[in-house]
Amino acid sequence: MTLALVDANNFYVSCERLFQPRLEGKPVVVLSNNDGCAVARSNEAKALGVTMGAPYFQWEKLAKQHRIVVLSSNYALYGELSARLMRLLGNQAVGQEIYSIDESFLEVPVADAEADSWAQHLRQQIRRQLGLPVCVGVAPTKTLAKVCNHWAKKERTAEGVCIWGDLDPQQRRQWFHETPVGDLWGVGRRLAARLEAQGVQSAGDLARTDSRWLRQHYGVALARMQQELRGVPCLSLEEVSPPRQQIQCSRSFGRAVTEFSDVLESLSLHTQRGIEKLHEQALWAGSVQVMVRSSPFREGFYSGTAHRRLPEPSRDYRVLWEAVRSAAAEAFQPGVSYQKSGILLFDLQAQARTGDLFAVQEGGEERAERLQEALQRAQDRFGKHTLARGVGGLRQGRDWAMRSDRRSPSYLSDWWSLPVAFAR
Repeated sequence: MTLALVDANNFYVSCERLFQPRLEGKPVVVLSNNDGCAVARSNEAKALGVTMGAPYFQWEKLAKQHRIVVLSSNYALYGELSARLMRLLGNQAVGQEIYSIDESFLEVPVADAEADSWAQHLRQQIRRQLGLPVCVGVAPTKTLAKVCNHWAKKERTAEGVCIWGDLDPQQRRQWFHETPVGDLWGVGRRLAARLEAQGVQSAGDLARTDSRWLRQHYGVALARMQQELRGVPCLSLEEVSPPRQQIQCSRSFGRAVTEFSDVLESLSLHTQRGIEKLHEQALWAGSVQVMVRSSPFREGFYSGTAHRRLPEPSRDYRVLWEAVRSAAAEAFQPGVSYQKSGILLFDLQAQARTGDLFAVQEGGEERAERLQEALQRAQDRFGKHTLARGVGGLRQGRDWAMRSDRRSPSYLSDWWSLPVAFAR
């Protein structure tokens, strides 16, 4: 079996450029939630020295000096384009594993001799139908496909596609030698530092290391990676994602929050979003945890958590909100300037609940399901803020809400945000 890794180039930036062609060729950076750190950079911004994860205030002067276009994250836009990309990729392969919002492993449907033309055709299709640039790495293992994708982006001669089988042995050795071990899939900073201290500096060094020594000192996972670098498949294509163990919904506040009512309002919004995710994944939650915390960068740091187990698994807002509100009262401490709040839904179950003989109202769960479906239909048709629940309310412009001052319009999910074309 031959595998391909398809990865969209600077995905968030590419999504923004799709609807704002004026950004082509300009340095662009997309910020994280609350306009905090750089989470996506154009090649031009990378060349200017903006590093991944760098807080905006650290390079704000650089941005002004070089006229870097700085944008807030627009996850509605990115999510819709990601869904379209994954559907297109799934139609072009025998099997598919969606790895992240902008990456997908595919089982190549053609013979090795035709892999290059298939990959180039795939890139052209994506560019023509979605307007997104992608790179493709093709190899016999997932790890090598990842490496080849990295080379497809880095090496100009690759022209966006790198086929492991088309590389001669000398070129493989050279590129392996030039690939730092820290750039390999699954090798974090700490592990990279340990390996480098042992003389394992590059992908080539890791591939040549004694297998028994590697397994003894670093475990099975790295030993499998080494085998994959040697062309021996150890990781299968996961076409069905494993069931989720938990669902987390949290956000930082735009300003410090001290009032319990504001914390409750934010937690209500998180609860509603958590219920949406439960419905999307056909899950029920058995427990909920509430988290509130102050800024870890200021004196007197406080982090409060409280857990509630539900009488039985549920995704009824009334049941979950009662548990969240009770836990919030325990976690909240007066006199603290809170910077973030969130909920964690866990003990998730994929099957429907059994009936509660002691329910306050017979059929309450069924009514809750119908209410959620009606709410979702209304929001899908008229917008997120046309109908909402309880404490979360419809209030716009909350002064504590997450900052997104530079967010582009929701071109694919809001009629009023559609680009306007003038005929002359």
